[in-house]
Amino acid sequence: MSWTRATLLALLAVLLALSLSPETAGSAAVDGSTRNAKSPAGQLRRIFMKEADASNFFRKRSRRAVKSQDEISAEQRQVLAANKRKREFHEEKRNEFESYAEEDNDEQSERTRESTEQWREFHYDGMNPPHEFNRHTA
Repeated sequence: MSWTRATLLALLAVLLALSLSPETAGSAAVDGSTRNAKSPAGQLRRIFMKEADASNFFRKRSRRAVKSQDEISAEQRQVLAANKRKREFHEEKRNEFESYAEEDNDEQSERTRESTEQWREFHYDGMNPPHEFNRHTA
């Protein structure tokens, strides 16, 4: 029974707070003046500018968009420097890959040579001289 009393008291407190707060009452009330309803274009006039002002804005904008020769040269230098850094980076990566591939190829050749040598030693029957002797005498 005590939880129902606590709930009832909480609801009454919320209702009292809502009824006494001036923000809630003002925002829920309908504005009695009809000046906004009469001229909705008045608000639009504040957002949009006149045609003459707009054309002047774009004319000024086009004048500002022209870059000086110094700005163009600076941008070209930046682009050339970026391209040079990219070329150096890719050249370094290519050199790293080439050295890795060469080292890997050398290791593979060494493993192949060792396995071939082991195969010849295992299959040597003693009748013919080993392959190494033939190579050195020829």
